[in-house]
Amino acid sequence: MAERADEAGLPVLQPRSPREPEFLEQLAGLGVDCAPVVAYGALVPQAALDLPAHGWVNLHFSLLPAWRGAAPVQHAIMAGDEITGASTFRLEAGLDTGPVFGTVTEAIGPRDTAGDLLGRLAVSGAELLVATLDGIAAGTLVAQPQPADGVSLAPKVEPADARVDWSLPAHVVDRRVRGVTPAPGAWTTWRGDRLRLGPVEPLPAALGLEPGEVSAAPSGVLVGTGRGAVRLGDVQPAGKRMFPATDWARGARFEPGERVGA
Repeated sequence: MAERADEAGLPVLQPRSPREPEFLEQLAGLGVDCAPVVAYGALVPQAALDLPAHGWVNLHFSLLPAWRGAAPVQHAIMAGDEITGASTFRLEAGLDTGPVFGTVTEAIGPRDTAGDLLGRLAVSGAELLVATLDGIAAGTLVAQPQPADGVSLAPKVEPADARVDWSLPAHVVDRRVRGVTPAPGAWTTWRGDRLRLGPVEPLPAALGLEPGEVSAAPSGVLVGTGRGAVRLGDVQPAGKRMFPATDWARGARFEPGERVGA
């Protein structure tokens, strides 16, 4: 984005913090009418919020007030939501609490990863943001307060949160893996090392497998869960590339009853 702005001859401000006095002076000097924000990882101080004539407009990838926070798409998938979307709202000092200008909806497919869903929302969300800015400029768009009900939080997903808990039901394991794909990436342990996992396929039957128990079957590499089992897709052992779990199983040579995540 900065490179595109440089090419167009537009000034680029890249402060370490929006609280820096020098940044606030530069922003005030630009006489900005409205400041759009997408995926900005810091709270904007009131001193900066007050500078643009029409405030700051944030594009957020959820249907507010659901999933306020840094990882709305990831949490929507992990929670099993069927519908999500994007919202534009006026930025306030609180976390994603400002009044909403507009929304678009997006269905969450049964095999969608966070990367898949973010890719689609980036397109529809960009269109929503442009329409919002046009409406503000024309004076035809008025932001509406968020409802008090339906608030949920979506904190940043850390690598520790992406570790698979094999005691959960298969459909929950599936959602959690898809929710952290591609980043930070689902993982478990295997013989003392970390094993990264691509999306898995939930199976309704446990097939006699205990949670975490792994088996190479004709239908693929299966892992037991708290209810049901999952079929592994791609895996990445420590120090290696991502490749099909069936290829991994041939080299791993599972012992009877051996488990991942132990």
